[in-house]
Amino acid sequence: MTVPADVCIVGAGAAGLMAAVAAGRSLKAIGASGTIVALDGAKTLGAKILIAGGGRCNVTHWRVTEAEYAVNRPAVRSVLRRFGADDTVHFFDQLGVELKREETGKLFPVTDSARTVLNALLRAVTDAGASVVHPARVTGISRGDEGFLVTGEWGSMRAKRVILATGGMALPRSGSDGAGYEFAKALGHSLTPAIRPALVPLTLPTGHWIRELSGLTVHAELVLQGPTGKRLVHFANSTLCTHFGLSGPSVLDISRYLLEARDRDPGTTLILNWMPGESAEAADAWLLAAKGRGLLTVLRERLPERLARAILAQARLASDATVQQTPREARRLLVELLVSTMLPIEGDRGFTHAEVTAGGVPIDEVDLGTMQSLRCPGLSLCGEVLDVDGRIGGFNFQWAWATGWIAGQAVAKSIAPIPEPAA
Repeated sequence: MTVPADVCIVGAGAAGLMAAVAAGRSLKAIGASGTIVALDGAKTLGAKILIAGGGRCNVTHWRVTEAEYAVNRPAVRSVLRRFGADDTVHFFDQLGVELKREETGKLFPVTDSARTVLNALLRAVTDAGASVVHPARVTGISRGDEGFLVTGEWGSMRAKRVILATGGMALPRSGSDGAGYEFAKALGHSLTPAIRPALVPLTLPTGHWIRELSGLTVHAELVLQGPTGKRLVHFANSTLCTHFGLSGPSVLDISRYLLEARDRDPGTTLILNWMPGESAEAADAWLLAAKGRGLLTVLRERLPERLARAILAQARLASDATVQQTPREARRLLVELLVSTMLPIEGDRGFTHAEVTAGGVPIDEVDLGTMQSLRCPGLSLCGEVLDVDGRIGGFNFQWAWATGWIAGQAVAKSIAPIPEPAA
């Protein structure tokens, strides 16, 4: 049996739920009616929302600009002008979800519970007159003269409009397994040449000394350096040493740039500065100023003891040796380890551990004012399925909220257009 619908939203994550709310509210606002159904294959809805921010859900950032995104910044700017961070705060405030700003600028619900965010969204979907059906995994979408036929093991749905909000490939256990890309291709869209994990932990070779520091968290700077030594991009933030390599905000932020750059030029390297902002010259001067004191005592002024001991071991220096007892070449190696440790990155932990996807449907294949496809009439795309990814801090959620809102409103108006005022 084929069920009819005016709007079928494929995917009920952040972007899909927002699209459902926006579409339902817009129809009500213009006194129109329509059937809006969001389909999702997950047994538990909103998995990404529930695990985001350590289970607290980093809803957005207090200040969101296109500069926080890695690609397609003019397009991002255009979208954010239509629905920015302030709009997100207002939207959730109306749902009874108060947000608080932390020192990092991230906005979280005051309850510190992601469930607060998800429950509010689900209530808003119902209040808007839309519905969510799950688990209802979509396996095919085709377009014909009478609209779209959306199919799965659960049956089929005939829809006038389809909003593709499937996500990318990050965290496949949440339901984002890349199927949306295949749907987009089948409906006439292309994909970027590469689709990679982004905001993903990085791995170091077995036996690397940093892996022995598993569990240590420090504020450090990561620098992506070109073959000529040019600084390409850098991030300074909390950095976590793990049993497999490195993680933490600084690592996640720089990961997509490293993976992309390495495809273009294998000579690209990643440098770690354990003393953010310090140059080799400044670090050397600091060491020389510590007259008569043991190296471990000096390093502990700026570094955790565990890290200080590991660096001294790598430099093959005794912890009680003074700077004056240290040969110039050995001191040079110590300075290099302090401010420019070369990281022989072996790889990354893949989509299973990535927070977002880099790549997808090119943004120039949609109308930014409506998120409607320029390749397939009646189709809209929003969220992570599009080629936009931002750094850690709520920026990817902001993209989901914004594009979902724009897509939902535009689809509603396309079903029941507002009458032109009388002349």
